[in-house]
Amino acid sequence: MSKMWGVFCFAAVIGITAGNISAQDAAKSQTVAPSQTNAAAAQAAQATAPAANPADVASPDAILAATYDVISGPAGQKRDWDRFRSLFAPQARLIPADRAKDGSYFVRPFSPDEYAKLADPYFAKNGFAEREIARKAERYGNIMQIFSTYESRHDAKDAQPFARGINSFQLFFDGKRWWVVTIFWQEETPENPLPKEFLPAAQ
Repeated sequence: MSKMWGVFCFAAVIGITAGNISAQDAAKSQTVAPSQTNAAAAQAAQATAPAANPADVASPDAILAATYDVISGPAGQKRDWDRFRSLFAPQARLIPADRAKDGSYFVRPFSPDEYAKLADPYFAKNGFAEREIARKAERYGNIMQIFSTYESRHDAKDAQPFARGINSFQLFFDGKRWWVVTIFWQEETPENPLPKEFLPAAQ
């Protein structure tokens, strides 16, 4: 995910918005009330999520590919936000690590609905294509953590990306399908380049 936040660049669209937040406001935004939902309520929420294409959620490979695909497209192309929402678990969050005006870093969680509302105006005017170029993954039982290195372009045919970084995906398998629980990301900067272990072997 970048300068949507720094889009998903999940990462380039939100950075434009998040970068204007003060460190004090950012700190306030990190306060999250404890969940009051019980297991039955959580299962009910999963059942009422937009129906996913089974092919999108059949495996970790599939759900990452669907996530990158659904946010990518030329300027003015309406994104399929129902497909986007169908990938995420209830209470899922998209979280950029971004820089405040004073130079400090902060995180600001967004729900999938909030992401869609912020991204829509950007996508109406700007092309955006993001793809994975490298991956490191670990799984235990029904949970999985993936460091997915991304490149972002205004057009998929552009020779060079305008941004790179790492999307940290947390995934959950409920026994039938995969869900995205969190996407937590940071964009590469000159003072914080991507380490070679998170780049394709040829680089």
